[in-house]
Amino acid sequence: MKYRSFGKLGITGSAFGLGCMRFNGPASGDSSIDEQKAISLIRHAIDGGVTYIDTAYVYLNRTSETVLGKALRDGYRDRVTIATKMPIDYVHSRADMEALFEEELRKLQTDHIDFYLMHAVNAERWERFKAIGAPEFFEELKQKGKIRYKCFSFHDDYPAFEKIIQDNDWDMVQIQYNFMDINYQAGTKGLELDGRLGIPVVIMEGLLGGRLAKAPSNVQALYDLFPVRRSPVEWAFRWLCNHPEVAVVLSGCNEMEQVDENLRIFDTVEPNIMTPAELKLMDDVREAYLSRTKIGCTDCRYCMPCPNGVNIPGTFAVWNKTSLYNTDPKEDNDLQGIINANAGADHCIGCGACEAQCPQHLNIIESLQSAWQDLGL
Repeated sequence: MKYRSFGKLGITGSAFGLGCMRFNGPASGDSSIDEQKAISLIRHAIDGGVTYIDTAYVYLNRTSETVLGKALRDGYRDRVTIATKMPIDYVHSRADMEALFEEELRKLQTDHIDFYLMHAVNAERWERFKAIGAPEFFEELKQKGKIRYKCFSFHDDYPAFEKIIQDNDWDMVQIQYNFMDINYQAGTKGLELDGRLGIPVVIMEGLLGGRLAKAPSNVQALYDLFPVRRSPVEWAFRWLCNHPEVAVVLSGCNEMEQVDENLRIFDTVEPNIMTPAELKLMDDVREAYLSRTKIGCTDCRYCMPCPNGVNIPGTFAVWNKTSLYNTDPKEDNDLQGIINANAGADHCIGCGACEAQCPQHLNIIESLQSAWQDLGL
């Protein structure tokens, strides 16, 4: 495992950070976690050298922190740094923040949180966080030793990012970034700004919700022509770790094989490791993806549950999949499952609840109808 600098903090951490949002659960539903499987996976990652673990209050129907707390028993807590998050939708006062923070400590079975983030901050949410005194509360927690670092995760455009980053004394920031998102949200400009300020950057959505893990034929053809063979996952992570501003790349594994692959990949990457030919390859790959991608949904599931039962991320996943891989929607088992569950876009009533929650700011209602039409339904 390679370890990287956390900028002005003067510490190092594993280049691979384990994300705890995408654990597989039993057939009973997406929000359930197979606890023993998840605990084994977390401990296997730590035994392999992972020192950074990321979760949040809202992940997996508010169960992710609890499972992580169980996984970090038996001495594992002392081997890692924990990052978790305070969601603005659950706090409206100082008392709410205090109660939620203490609940998180109990779930995680710890007396302190290393990296504490204001969750999914955008321009509007940052004003709401300030209005309830969150910056002051975070500073008090830090002074008391209950958190080590004040941080935020971000979903908005670059002007909002620049304002927020300069509006507080931040210790770390978490942004969505990958070779497809160089001009999206904070983007490369935001990454480089943090580098100049010495603020370490943690990367989420490095595989764009898994969409970059399996290459469509036009992308795979580009990879195959390159003299050095690497998997799509390795190319994506190698590109991210090439940036010296990046402290940690999060990956939400749900199988041991994925953990092992990441452990291998993150033992081979360094800042500024990519050659000009490799960088040119990734530019070409970006254009090839853009030519086939229908919508930038990352399957974060913030839009769920839909009040009318529509499987929004599932529908978009099928839409992208059939376009990227040129498959027949009529033969897609995932689409058939959506139809059988009466969870298709034909059940959308246009209430807009999903769009209010989407960190990608997608036009979900309109896109659902386009997806349903393209899928021949």
